[in-house]
Amino acid sequence: MTKETALISAQAYTRYHSARATPLRMSSYDVDLTQEQESSQHHAELFYLQKQIQSQTPMILILEDGEKIEGCIEWYDRNSLKLRGRQKLLVYKSSIKYMYKVGDQG
Repeated sequence: MTKETALISAQAYTRYHSARATPLRMSSYDVDLTQEQESSQHHAELFYLQKQIQSQTPMILILEDGEKIEGCIEWYDRNSLKLRGRQKLLVYKSSIKYMYKVGDQG
């Protein structure tokens, strides 16, 4: 396989997988962002969370230590999410590695 073929294959792979559902990574992961990028990403994160709250979408949260938590997001604030599942949990955003909808692969 030549370098060109490998590059095209990598680009096709990226396009295919980016079109599929991608997990949401909390904004605390993106360290090297400009003020404008950080602001737009923060607004996108808030929009996504609000949408999931309104539709009561079952979500899976993967925590920093690898633990999986399943439930619906009830509310959020600057530092935490309240999740309703088997039990109600308050989860710090800083402890969330990423999250995705139940049924999507993370």
